[in-house]
Amino acid sequence: MDLQSLFSLEGRIALVTGGSRGIGKMFVEGLLAAGCARVYISARKVEQMQETIAEFGEDRVIGIPADLSQMDGIQSLADEMAKREEKLDILINNAGAAWGQPYLEFSEAGWHRTMDLNVKTPFFLTQKLHDLLVAAGRGDHPAKVIHVSSIDGQRINPWETYAYQASKAGVIQLTRRMAARLIHDNIIVTSIAPGAFASEMNKAAKNAPDASAAMIPAKRIGTKEDMAAAAIYLCSRAGDYVIGDTVTVDGGVVNASLPNLFNDPAGG
Repeated sequence: MDLQSLFSLEGRIALVTGGSRGIGKMFVEGLLAAGCARVYISARKVEQMQETIAEFGEDRVIGIPADLSQMDGIQSLADEMAKREEKLDILINNAGAAWGQPYLEFSEAGWHRTMDLNVKTPFFLTQKLHDLLVAAGRGDHPAKVIHVSSIDGQRINPWETYAYQASKAGVIQLTRRMAARLIHDNIIVTSIAPGAFASEMNKAAKNAPDASAAMIPAKRIGTKEDMAAAAIYLCSRAGDYVIGDTVTVDGGVVNASLPNLFNDPAGG
């Protein structure tokens, strides 16, 4: 068994939405390290995108500005990819939004923005890129689509982020349903549910990592290696038999946290 080829992404073409920072940037670095020939990234902030391109090299990372909260932005990104590439081996739907507001004040605008970018965008971007993904998925080399969900779609958190938590639960179910359809086109759909990683979305982990780590069974927040490894596994031959599943990368928060017996009345 050749472990190098098992986890290799040599020569593959990838697109990571929201790939200029945070978890998206972690995916980009991992895909490059595993051998991807080119990784496209999309983002709204062009300056931030250019910084990421400069860091990794414009010969391997290509930026396409896009506002994926709107259908015309989704179509524009898909059209640009079709102009540049004949196939797309890997699509990571990472772009997302969060919105927190007290229950009685929670706005419709916040609800729509969060649900649209977190649920509608992954579906329709994958749909618009279908032909490129089909072109890549040949024989024993399936194309891969990864939706980025969250552990907040698997259990509730203390914050009033109603739309975010609902949207991420929706992404997990959407992953299953899309996987059932797209496997017939040799496209494998999975999901990654991150826990605490330092990012603009998770300011608690970014600004107070020690406090966040205290609530995690692994006693640390996630690193870029943790996130990159999950993506490499799912995108490579190693993950070809994982279909429709959500891989939870959270240091044990969802599946290995014991209840606090002193504060939890159901705990004993």
